[in-house]
Amino acid sequence: MCIDFRDLNKSCPKDFYPLPRIDQLVDSTSGCELLSMMDASQGYHQIMLAPEDRKKFSFITSSGTFCYMAMPFGLKNAGATYQRLVDKIFRSQIGRNVEVYVDDILVKSKKAEDHIVDIEETFAILRNTG
Repeated sequence: MCIDFRDLNKSCPKDFYPLPRIDQLVDSTSGCELLSMMDASQGYHQIMLAPEDRKKFSFITSSGTFCYMAMPFGLKNAGATYQRLVDKIFRSQIGRNVEVYVDDILVKSKKAEDHIVDIEETFAILRNTG
């Protein structure tokens, strides 16, 4: 299902939350022996919309009227909203053994023997935050 959110996006103020700079993310891996990349597939759909806002995301099909309960793709501020969330979730790891660019998670380890522990820490944070 593809919904055209252009009108909704026009009425929303721009969220200027900064995305990480790619060059800084690349530089942060210098000296790391192991790297693991993860893509948080469907990550945007893990952010629930406030019940009072759901009607703003309604759409009509031949089967009836529906509304999103979780954040859909195509919203002007979706990237900034998601980045703010992952920055908060991974605040104890960012810069140390994790870097996050929207829904891409990089686990990095200075020593290969620490990599499994670093990945386990990342998965524990994901599991504990739902």
